Amino acid sequence: MTRFSEQQLFIGGQYVNATSGKTFATHNPATGELLCQVQLASLEDLDRAVEAAREGFKVWSRMTGTERSRILMRAVALLRERNDELAELEVLDTGKPIQEASVVDIASGADCIEYFAGLAPTIRGSHVDLNNAFGYTRREPLGVCAGIGAWNYPIQIACWKAAMALACGNSLIYKPASLTPLTAFKLAEIFTEAGLPDGVYNVITGGSEIGRGMSLHEGIEKISLTGSTATGKKVMADAATTLKHVSMELGGKSPLIVFEDAHLENAVSAAMMANFYTQGEICTNGTRVFVHESIKDAFVERLLERTAKLVIGDPMDPNTQVGSLISQSHMESVLSYIRKGVEEGAQLVCGGEQAQVAGMPEGAFVAPTVFINCHDEMTICREEIFGPVMSVLSFSDEEEVVRRANDTEYALAAGVFTRDLSRAHRVIAELEAGTCWINNYNLTPIELPIGGFKQSGIGHENGPEAINHYTRLKSVYVELGDVDCPYA
Repeated sequence: MTRFSEQQLFIGGQYVNATSGKTFATHNPATGELLCQVQLASLEDLDRAVEAAREGFKVWSRMTGTERSRILMRAVALLRERNDELAELEVLDTGKPIQEASVVDIASGADCIEYFAGLAPTIRGSHVDLNNAFGYTRREPLGVCAGIGAWNYPIQIACWKAAMALACGNSLIYKPASLTPLTAFKLAEIFTEAGLPDGVYNVITGGSEIGRGMSLHEGIEKISLTGSTATGKKVMADAATTLKHVSMELGGKSPLIVFEDAHLENAVSAAMMANFYTQGEICTNGTRVFVHESIKDAFVERLLERTAKLVIGDPMDPNTQVGSLISQSHMESVLSYIRKGVEEGAQLVCGGEQAQVAGMPEGAFVAPTVFINCHDEMTICREEIFGPVMSVLSFSDEEEVVRRANDTEYALAAGVFTRDLSRAHRVIAELEAGTCWINNYNLTPIELPIGGFKQSGIGHENGPEAINHYTRLKSVYVELGDVDCPYA
């Protein structure tokens, strides 16, 4: 028995049946409960969505920024009004704790739409005085955009991609992750209720076939992906066939550096948040925690004391701090990394096993895990685990830790803890990472852009810079005199 009725696609402002005749299941990872069957889109459905998005774009792009802003702000109000019910649905689909989803997931999505709704009326070009002429630029929407979401923050990512695309006058076709598809459809309902024209926001489902279809489709001008580096490379290669605009937030293996003068309690708090929040399923997580050798023992002692108190349990219980991983298969992947860490000589001092939660024998729970005496070449220090697994490494001086922190193919995020602000800024300048924090970690205010270097991504989301990734710039020359021509 399913908890919800079968989920259709959302195209052209309404729910429609997929033409494939196929469905897939979405489950509650904490219980194994079948939530509902979700209709699977076909490439024909993608064509339908592109056509609807084109028609929606004709209406939406001709509105003023102020008109678009009003509609987006109504959607913000509806999101906040329905925060609790959306948070509960997100918890059912992801397994994350309700204490997180109720204050972060929907709120951060609403904040993003509100921010870009405020920017929508300000999008403009520039004027240039010339000799007996003048020029100006127009910043125009791209057209039909596509967004591909990840499963760790489903509604937040849907809101983020929609906010940027829609504020700039584009239409959007959004493909949620197959493991967590449900809240993206609720966002579609909210946009429609807020007055968004039909076809401006569409939701279709599917796996690699639909993702690749989006990347190759000639009717789509831009694709934005949040996902793995391996997926990003495939999307970029396919997008190149039509020279699409591309922005990507991809994988990470980020360093968190704790110097000897750091506020110890704050540093421990940040390390826990950077490894155990959302069960460690966050791409920017600081999973390589470099601690100065002079304070390593004190740091580890306090870390273990506090980690032992974390509450693992029913994600719907407000007291639960660590919920379920996204699936049984992902849990097995995380546990295999833990076994690999032990085999390669890292010292397991906390967790390391599947956690048992009363009444939830099918849950994918893993106890928060801490390794110490780690070395840079270990697998757990090189590869993205995407689970509640922290590797603690010691260092002796600044130059050494910067070199080691940068020794990775990833460059998404980094953090530094020190009371010496000169050193903080100096080290941040040397770290190869697109998103950095000083004396905190994993805070992502909408006002600041987020993005990675190297194999962690291309382009940026959020902040005013995002406008450049969702618009095109047109130059116009205006002659005020005669045409100077050398021909008789």
